[in-house]
Amino acid sequence: MKLVLAYSGGLDTSYCAKYLSKDKGFEVHAVSVNTGGFSAEEIKEIKEKALKLGATSYTSIDAVQTFYEKVVKYLIFGNVLKNNTYPLSVSAERIVQAIEIVNYAKKVGAKYIAHGSTGAGNDQVRFDMIFQIIAPEIEIITPIRDNKLAREAEIAYLKENGVDYPWEKAKYSINRGLWGTSVGGEETLTSDKALPDNAYPSQLQEKNPADITLTFEKGELVAVNGVKGDPVSNIEKVEAIASKYAIGRDIHVGDTIIGTKGRVGFEASAALLIIKAHHLLEKHTLTKWQQYQKEQQGNFYGMLLHEGNYLDAVMRNIETFLTDTQKTVSGDVFVGLYPFQFRLHGISSKHDLMTEAFGKYGEVNKGWSADDAKGFIKILSNSGKIYNHVNGNI
Repeated sequence: MKLVLAYSGGLDTSYCAKYLSKDKGFEVHAVSVNTGGFSAEEIKEIKEKALKLGATSYTSIDAVQTFYEKVVKYLIFGNVLKNNTYPLSVSAERIVQAIEIVNYAKKVGAKYIAHGSTGAGNDQVRFDMIFQIIAPEIEIITPIRDNKLAREAEIAYLKENGVDYPWEKAKYSINRGLWGTSVGGEETLTSDKALPDNAYPSQLQEKNPADITLTFEKGELVAVNGVKGDPVSNIEKVEAIASKYAIGRDIHVGDTIIGTKGRVGFEASAALLIIKAHHLLEKHTLTKWQQYQKEQQGNFYGMLLHEGNYLDAVMRNIETFLTDTQKTVSGDVFVGLYPFQFRLHGISSKHDLMTEAFGKYGEVNKGWSADDAKGFIKILSNSGKIYNHVNGNI
């Protein structure tokens, strides 16, 4: 019985690898998907662990570029920040990971697919929905969720079966990827406590202010400080520079897919800096109504993505809309970096609508006369005049 296991190397998926191969007799094929969070050495260690736990094979799928092309690009186009805070660092990754895993299962002809999610979080929804939509014929197996296993029970089982890795729970749970790093700990389980500085993976290294220039072409980041590169390498470059200033730290409070409230800390230097810089460029290069509709569609796109609805046809419709809005979003954005913060200084673009051809805001008008302005204002006030004439001041 061939089974593909979404394998991260952590306790839950390690339990699944041993339990499903030894107790249930599955031919386990472990798969991990790299969306920017694993080094070559870490992948090697994960492979060794999976095979020792009883997996027949292990495969690492490099999906960093796919993650950018399928998801991150549109998160930038839409300036997506969940609840005006969170750049969907981890939830966005899970979608791509699930798609890659289920496609691999279909490729090798597996009739079963497993993951280590519990029944208390969002990932179970994201994985199951993607698996069911793409391959409804494949049976989903979730030992941790189905058996309501506690951490202690998993460790005890592994020890009984000769697996004695150091499973001590880290004080903080770190999930790193191209679009940011989530940080969970005892403080995020409360409503009042902040994460301490040492909980974040990047510590303050640079205290001297510096300037950075981000160059966008049709909404995509094509250069950093004048040096051209592909968007993925540019995101990584911005992360390397900005993280030294401990930029991009925050705690997100949101509604989970299953109806509960949740808190998670995150560090996303590149994501926040790029989104805010991109948004500033759009303020200069898009019309008022383009910006308004983009805000609506970007928020909707982020919500559907977060809740696992990536494969709904409307997502492709929104992506088409967002892509079309980026035709004039090209130019340089100038940003100042400081300890724990950044400041948007300004932009330079041939598409800048803040042109002097029609006047300077608050100073000089060139495209209309004083009488034009008086007439415009008089007509504009008509609806208010009529309402007050009929109803009075109520």
